[in-house]
Amino acid sequence: MSKLLSAICLIKETFDTYASREGDQATLTKGELTALLKKELLGDVSRTKAEFLGKLDQDGDGVVNYMEYVTFVASFCMMLQGMKC
Repeated sequence: MSKLLSAICLIKETFDTYASREGDQATLTKGELTALLKKELLGDVSRTKAEFLGKLDQDGDGVVNYMEYVTFVASFCMMLQGMKC
């Protein structure tokens, strides 16, 4: 498997891992999103979790679906342009 395809699979697997913790496995609740951001990306997100949920939850249903999550990941990738990972 190519590195890019492996990365795409990892993005999906990460979503599935956190989405399966509470309620609907097709969405991330506020708690699941907080856990994902804390462990996978940002560290301490306590002061920003409501803000993150509000920005990621484009349809305003109170959860983050897979499309909203992928949009966030792609936006995060764009922010890293020009930076060495």
